[in-house]
Amino acid sequence: MALRRIALRDFVIVRALELDLANGFTVLTGETGAGKSILIDALQLALGNRADAGAVREGAERLDVSAEFDADPTLADWLDEGGFEASDALLLRRTVDLQGRSRGWINGSPATATQLRELGDRLLDIHGQHAWQSLTRPDAVRGLLDAYAGIRTDALDASWHAWRQALSALDTARSAQDSLQRERERLQWQIAEVAKLGPGADEWDELSTNHARISNAQSLIEAAEGAREALEGDDGGALAALSRAATLLQNSEHIEPEFKALGEVLASSVAQVSDAAHSLHGYLRHADIDPRRLAELDERMGLWMSLARRYKRGPADLPGLLAGWQAELTALDAAGDLEALERSEQAARQGYLKEAAAIGKSRKQAAPKLAKAVTLAMQGLGMQGGSFEVQLQALAQPGRAGLEDVSFLVSGHPGSTPRAIGKVASGGELSRIALAIAVTTSQLGTAQTLIFDEVDAGVGGAVAETVGRLMKQLGLDRQVLAVTHLPQVAACADHHLVVAKRQIEGRTESGVTPLAGAAREKEVARMLGGEKVSQTSLAHAREMLGKPASAVDA
Repeated sequence: MALRRIALRDFVIVRALELDLANGFTVLTGETGAGKSILIDALQLALGNRADAGAVREGAERLDVSAEFDADPTLADWLDEGGFEASDALLLRRTVDLQGRSRGWINGSPATATQLRELGDRLLDIHGQHAWQSLTRPDAVRGLLDAYAGIRTDALDASWHAWRQALSALDTARSAQDSLQRERERLQWQIAEVAKLGPGADEWDELSTNHARISNAQSLIEAAEGAREALEGDDGGALAALSRAATLLQNSEHIEPEFKALGEVLASSVAQVSDAAHSLHGYLRHADIDPRRLAELDERMGLWMSLARRYKRGPADLPGLLAGWQAELTALDAAGDLEALERSEQAARQGYLKEAAAIGKSRKQAAPKLAKAVTLAMQGLGMQGGSFEVQLQALAQPGRAGLEDVSFLVSGHPGSTPRAIGKVASGGELSRIALAIAVTTSQLGTAQTLIFDEVDAGVGGAVAETVGRLMKQLGLDRQVLAVTHLPQVAACADHHLVVAKRQIEGRTESGVTPLAGAAREKEVARMLGGEKVSQTSLAHAREMLGKPASAVDA
């Protein structure tokens, strides 16, 4: 699962770069300002870091970075769930344009920055040059211990938020009891007034229809009677006329075949008119002018309209208005049920305390193990006799991250009392402690690629040699990439890349070149003695690289 290849186009001051990487320990060196960290920045962008239009090379429209890793069978399920195709390699790609718009891909399929970050966390660990600064931040210190112990705090975060929400609901209910009671009384009065009317869901439409019918009963009866007379009047009517016409055509259809179809149409019309006349008879039998019923409808509709005007709604809206008030009252009753809210808060609190206690137990078990491992690493980094402690101190009040505060204490010399790391350690010591922690925690991680971005700042001499040997040791079973300014570290590497600036057509560009043989000796010599490489620095470089000093050229 090692990083095999990284490609950059129009990134910062890199026009185009394709770099193949190998297993083992690889260093990136170069003069100050050459852009040694550009590769790390590009890699972090490909793995989902925040996109920045300022990273697009001047004169270009967009940047394009990609990183290719060995395929990892353990990622097959993750890729399948995300809809990504699994192949013999894992290719992550990202582009950013001048407007800051970003696009990402995993194995050729579109991917979000979140997906790139999630995958990146599984592929590599990056330890930055300012890692020591985090040793004084409580959240970062706690995060280091949790990472070392393999603690996941997702459930703790969820239980903390659930408890805070329950507590907030309880506090709100307690402080709002007076206003809740006034609102409850208002709703109860309104509900009682409208409920007295008892408006049905479709009642208003039915009332309107019946009222229109009864109030116009006389004219409706006259219309029905007139229609019946037109169809069946004493002087014949339309029904009799249609019947005679149909009979005349039917009697002659044996002579004129066309009459058959016409006769059938008239016969159908006779049937339909007969049905209409029958329906009119039925209507007239039941139709009646009912003043009492009309008065009842007038009264009922008057009540509807009176309530509708009072609450500034349409009459048809009253059933919905009543249902809404009833729902509000139910919610108020629930919000004002202090006993239920107290029970909910207690249950949420117990859930949080259970999660926090479990995490606290894991932290207590891991703290001495981390302290011992870092103390051991410090001995080889020029801090012989120094010790490292992980202190857990109970908080006065439960917190989002648990029931205890985590801090790092350090003793730089034998017999001295460990104190807070930021108060007793110098800048160089802080860098070495950070490196010791990085080495300790990286050995436990699952990522196969480890990147150290100038974590050796502030160290030198024999300590620098130890740093180089530690990274080379890590490179035996991991892929290690280190940006360094120390020749002692560079000399321990299995592979050496140099980053250099050059002027092309009036523009400054940065490139990366693999070094071997004499070129590598010259770069290590430059790191030893500055820009001017002397025979002495070349001889020292060859000695550091394991070659005999007598081989120095005249």
